[in-house]
Amino acid sequence: MIIMGIDPGLATLGWGVIESSGGKDRLVGYGCILTKPVERLPDRLKHIQLDMRQLLQRFQPEDIAFEELFFAKNVTTAFTVGAARGVSIAECVSHTDQLYEYTPMQVKQAITGYGSADKRQVQQMVKLLLQMEEHAKPDDAADALAIALTHASTGAAKAQFRMK
Repeated sequence: MIIMGIDPGLATLGWGVIESSGGKDRLVGYGCILTKPVERLPDRLKHIQLDMRQLLQRFQPEDIAFEELFFAKNVTTAFTVGAARGVSIAECVSHTDQLYEYTPMQVKQAITGYGSADKRQVQQMVKLLLQMEEHAKPDDAADALAIALTHASTGAAKAQFRMK
C-alpha cells in the first residue's frame, strides 16, 4: 500500500510517501510545497493545490494521512494553515476517499512510544524505521513521514482515524 503523509502548512507543507507491505515500510519520497509570504493568500492556496495534484498523480497513494491542526494562541495562523489544509484535503479527496487524520500526540506515541517526544526524537525514529542515511529535511517533511508511518502502524484499526 502506498501511503502519503501530509503536515499541513501555508509557507511550508510537508509531504512524505511510504510503501507499507507485510509490516515493512519503505521510503518512496518526501519533500515540501513552499509558498512565499509576499504572494497573495489565494495565489498561495492555488500553488498548494496544483503541487498537491502533481504529487498525487506522481505517487498514486491509496491512503492519505493528515496531521490534525492544533493552535492554542495564534488565531491568524490557525486560519491560514487551516485554509492550506482545506485546499489539500479537497485536492486529495478528488484522488481517493481514503483520508485519515492523527493528532500530534498520536504521531509521537506511534513513532517513539512517548506522546510527549520532542522533534529530534521523532526525526531519529523516522530515520531508523525507514533505514535512511540521514534525517529528512526540512522538519515538515520528516513530520509528514512520521504521519505516514503512524497510519501504516494502525493496520485494521485505521477506520477509527478516517476523516469524518
